[in-house]
Amino acid sequence: MDFGFTEAQTAIVELARKLFAERATPAALKAIEAKEDRFDATLWKELASLGLLGTAIPESEGGGGHGLLELCALMQEAGGAALPLPLWATLALGALPIAKFGTSEQKARLLSAVAKGDAVLTAGLVEAASEDPLRPATTAKADGNAWILHGTKTCVPAARIATRILVAAKTTKDALGAFLVDPKGAGVNLAAQVTTSGETQYEVTLDGARVAKEDVLDAERGAEILGWLVPRATIALVATELGIVDRVLKMTASYTTSRQQFDRPIATFQAVAQRAADAFIDVESIRVACWQAAWKLSEDLPVTTEVDVAKFFASEAGHRVVSAAQHLHGGMGFDLDYPLHRYYLQSKQHELTLGSASVHLARIGAELARGG
Repeated sequence: MDFGFTEAQTAIVELARKLFAERATPAALKAIEAKEDRFDATLWKELASLGLLGTAIPESEGGGGHGLLELCALMQEAGGAALPLPLWATLALGALPIAKFGTSEQKARLLSAVAKGDAVLTAGLVEAASEDPLRPATTAKADGNAWILHGTKTCVPAARIATRILVAAKTTKDALGAFLVDPKGAGVNLAAQVTTSGETQYEVTLDGARVAKEDVLDAERGAEILGWLVPRATIALVATELGIVDRVLKMTASYTTSRQQFDRPIATFQAVAQRAADAFIDVESIRVACWQAAWKLSEDLPVTTEVDVAKFFASEAGHRVVSAAQHLHGGMGFDLDYPLHRYYLQSKQHELTLGSASVHLARIGAELARGG
């Protein structure tokens, strides 16, 4: 069996890698990070012009018509470049569920705009009282053909610059709806939250926010939509983390083979070599778990623990890799003019997003106890 990338996946990787090498230099990243929302509209447009924003968007809406594997390939390259743009929020949290569950009008209006680089999408999956996206406290009440939403979502990426925010809300005691909220609409209040990586996310308070009929993704199938979305968004995040740790390991190998102590490269010291070897094993563990889960999801095959295993390794082993890199770089690892700090901080944020290692380990244990 061939486990290599297809021609399309290889083309996406090569195109993204070339663009990021040219446009995501340390100086360019520093300039983007200085902006309030860490958004470079020019680079976003370049991603669109190369067809990268349309990777997993249907051809009918101006996209490439590819799937989750191609999206993960793109996200891995974005992680390797420490790119601070809202790719994950737009393509995984927003575009994927609209492409799958949206109406023809929603796809034409929103996905076409994303593919052209004219729109950013996101989703509010977390609430202060519940990290489980399928158990929101947010409510939605019908008002004619529209819906009125009340509740608060936290840690919503790119909310201020988004065209729409996907929000799940209880429509009845036992049912969820999925709604596309306009962040600039009446009854929507945004409060900035600065995260571990320095990215600004938002607390989104819905106080009578009105969602018109054309922005209702589905008033009854919210649980099905989130049940489909969350594993795919999680794997896209794992792929981003894979790109981070893969790049960090290469940076560490380069540094330890050039850094000399006692007239020898420090890579020849046993303790350094052993820790780097452990990091290599961790990176490959994340890689195998990530692509196994991504492939099964892309084929719509049943998944039990695969996504949890991938996120567990991305969180637990990812933490070990970036920590080892910091230590093996010594003082250089903490220099803000040296790029390693970006990877460490982004990795730490990914570690806790959509569930920490302990959360996913508990799910794996529960599934094994059920005999899964």
